[in-house]
Amino acid sequence: MNTPSSIDPGMRGAQAIRMRPAHVVMDLERLGSLHQSRLSFMRSLVRKIMREGWQIKARRFELDAEGYGTVVYRVQTTGDLFSFVLFSQYLDPEKRNDRVIASEWDLTMALCEGEVDDDYVEYLRRNVPLQEAGRLDSRVMVLSRANRSVRNFDSVVAALSAGQQPAVEQIARVGYLYRTTAVYGSGKLGMADWEKVSGKHPDFARPFAAEMFNCFMLRNFSLQQAEYIARQRAPETAAPLQPALKRYFGIGNSTGLGMAPYLINHPQLISRWIEMRELALARVRGLGQVTAERLARLHALVVRGIRHIEETVTEDGWQTGNNRVVLEDFAALQDWLGGHHLDNWAQLLAWAERQLSLQGQELLNCILLELYPELVDALEDRFALVESLELQPEMAANQLRALIEQHYAWALAIDFDTDGATETFWYRSEEKQEPRLGNCNLETGRDKQMPLGIGYLVQQCYRQLCVYLDENPQQCTASFLLRHPDQRGIVRRIQSMAKTHYGEIQANLLDRQVLPMHLLRCKLAFFGVSKFDPRSRLWVRNTMFQGAPLLEDIGQPFEDDWFLPLAPSLETR
Repeated sequence: MNTPSSIDPGMRGAQAIRMRPAHVVMDLERLGSLHQSRLSFMRSLVRKIMREGWQIKARRFELDAEGYGTVVYRVQTTGDLFSFVLFSQYLDPEKRNDRVIASEWDLTMALCEGEVDDDYVEYLRRNVPLQEAGRLDSRVMVLSRANRSVRNFDSVVAALSAGQQPAVEQIARVGYLYRTTAVYGSGKLGMADWEKVSGKHPDFARPFAAEMFNCFMLRNFSLQQAEYIARQRAPETAAPLQPALKRYFGIGNSTGLGMAPYLINHPQLISRWIEMRELALARVRGLGQVTAERLARLHALVVRGIRHIEETVTEDGWQTGNNRVVLEDFAALQDWLGGHHLDNWAQLLAWAERQLSLQGQELLNCILLELYPELVDALEDRFALVESLELQPEMAANQLRALIEQHYAWALAIDFDTDGATETFWYRSEEKQEPRLGNCNLETGRDKQMPLGIGYLVQQCYRQLCVYLDENPQQCTASFLLRHPDQRGIVRRIQSMAKTHYGEIQANLLDRQVLPMHLLRCKLAFFGVSKFDPRSRLWVRNTMFQGAPLLEDIGQPFEDDWFLPLAPSLETR
């Protein structure tokens, strides 16, 4: 793994590639300002599907006139075979709920390895619709469920039945027909674990590739189902969706606190994700030549970014305000670009760091990545990592103290004695085993909290270590841990994370004012979602795969240009 002083191994012989320092990049508010990019997992997956020409066909499409029934897709990649099995059922509107407490959904689905026969489909039918209440075997790689968009689905079907296209303005407000509320993988409920998936199935060996493919298939089914129901209702008049409008539909997603602890519990992996993104930006900054063609592309993407944000509708005042600031940022960016001659991108980025908001800066960074696929795209294969937090008991205890002072200065600087600094605690609910936030002043249960307050744990360890060293200045880490065995876990983490380039998220996650939304957005940005619409400080709706190619586009010429999708103009006849 790269150390903080390393040079990009892909650019040996070239000028040193300088990446932004950890105290800048790992700031929680900046991580909560990230956007989708070329390296997001959805973009990487779609490039692979289109480049390799995967063959995806509905082998079984058994729906009644209202779209309820069973569908099985056969997925043939260049060297493997999978099945995507989906069950559609009527859902009483009173039971439609996006929260994890729901027990019934409009759609449930599973991605499986190999061909599935009728007996196996029946086995899935008995378990997949139950979701967490069911049990699956290791042929299943991903389990998911989704609900219809009440605002969109029926009106889209009605328009198509009448031979019309749905209103673009309506789709711009809610850019999907279904919204998934959970996508499970990595061994949950008896499914194949990550070691099996990544080792046996190279097509899905990148992080969350199988989960993203599940959502890609759900999006395509939602469009096929809407057109199918329209034809059943009005075979003489029904119209298909126009291709540009069809691509503008994504798949919705609701994400809550369940995703947040992942970033803390997988620190080496998250450090690698951040490192690859920062390495891509550093390559562009250091090696990307400023040409007339690239500048024209930059101007076009800035204009597209403005339109995309203008078309983004959120009911949350905080996010609406953030979007408004980004629009102001990009108006200033247009003015600055119009009045300056650029010799290098470092000049532009230095101005942006002084003048733009964090969200404006990070959107500009993503736009710059779009200009240089030849410098960026190869990094997509370096996101996977085998994590291992290893204890080094032989390390001198004073060296351990120096590691903390060097790599965890941010944690030592937090005053945990101030009002509200340790008011929040994270725990798992007994009913659903889902992460929740508690308030120490209002609730009991802190004794069952999850160890996510890394800054607090580091500071407590440091204090005990300093006292120990005053009495035992020549001892090793093993001796310190014999005296303080409860510090073993955090010491192992400190020693391991000191070897990473970006290390920990530099924030107090126990503070009264902590915004879990920043953690959610960081991970979702790496997935590739857009149009964040927080519903509270604890959960967010967003859109996936909007603008991406459709199943019928596979095998056709492909330009990887669905970043910041815009509402299309409908064809008139």
